[in-house]
Amino acid sequence: MDTAATPLEEIARFLRRVQWAAVGLFVLWLIWLLAPVLTPFVIAAMLGWLGDPVVDRLVASGRSRGMAVALVFSVMTLIFVGLVLLLVPMVQRQIVTLIESVPKYQDWLVGTALPWLEGRTQLDVRRWLDVDYAVGMLRQHWESAGGFAKNVLGYVTRSGSMLLGLVVNAVLVPVLAFFFLRDWDALLARIAALIPPRHLPTVTRLASESDEVLGGFLRGQFMVMLILGIGYAIGLQIVGLDLGILIGMIAGLLTFVPYVGPASLLVLGGAAALVQYGDWQHLAGVLAVFGIGQVVESYWLTPKLVGDRIGLHPMAVIFSVLAGGQLFGFLGMLLALPVAAVANVLLRYAEERYTHSRLYAGDGPTIVLDASTPPHPGHEPA
Repeated sequence: MDTAATPLEEIARFLRRVQWAAVGLFVLWLIWLLAPVLTPFVIAAMLGWLGDPVVDRLVASGRSRGMAVALVFSVMTLIFVGLVLLLVPMVQRQIVTLIESVPKYQDWLVGTALPWLEGRTQLDVRRWLDVDYAVGMLRQHWESAGGFAKNVLGYVTRSGSMLLGLVVNAVLVPVLAFFFLRDWDALLARIAALIPPRHLPTVTRLASESDEVLGGFLRGQFMVMLILGIGYAIGLQIVGLDLGILIGMIAGLLTFVPYVGPASLLVLGGAAALVQYGDWQHLAGVLAVFGIGQVVESYWLTPKLVGDRIGLHPMAVIFSVLAGGQLFGFLGMLLALPVAAVANVLLRYAEERYTHSRLYAGDGPTIVLDASTPPHPGHEPA
């Protein structure tokens, strides 16, 4: 029978907890302080984590670790360069088209949308919302800046330290990603060697569950976003929308939050169809693209690529990204999903420990009924 802890033991235990809390706060403060330096390392570590399963499969097939890392790294580099060369000119043309279409959207908003809304809600929207002024200011800023990309490029060029930092990060990320890919298993083994042996099975289980949750979300949801973004863009282009590629990409990127991606496709695509054509045929085309996308996502993409093992609620994802960005900037946004996945696994483990604890179950004996045992003849159900 366990003896009760003495007051000195209780004080020592409390002081140890205070020390660990102080260490945790110090680590968070250090991460916040070193966020710009840690960002390329975090990006490279995530690339290494995503590519390590492929490297392991190639090694299992008989290739050397160096050859497998070189193949995976080359493929990742080619994919990234190809996406940049393909998407950047396309997005630039779409943004130019959007800027040139602002007067047309302004006329439709003031002459069609607001009168229709006021006629059905009996609200004088234009009295408290100066649409002409807002759209005029938007056009003025876009034209004076020469576009968002030109404005950012000019600011970065004028800031020598920021330009140098971007160049250094652009060089560091591929180099660090290569080393993470090559040494990933060795790093995990070294971390495992630091864990006390009595806690190693529990930590291994929690790490495996976290990897499954995060891997299922990132790999599966990324493929869903990519396929839907391409499908939406092609569908809206077939409908004939000038901004179909841009709207399809936005809807695809927002697909990781249920209802937000499809809603953005309906709102933006419907508005673009009404402004550009003003008829119900093209609006029906947008609805058809939306319906086909929802059927493909619900009955094939999500069950096949994501499944039901993620366990991350959309609100948890949004809160994690916003909170991480608020606390640690871009680094916090990168770490938000991994931290949320680990926290989700730890919360499930804490719930499991709680339901098996004396606080939940009490001190009395627990009667376990075996469902396979037939009931007593005198107590058969009616």
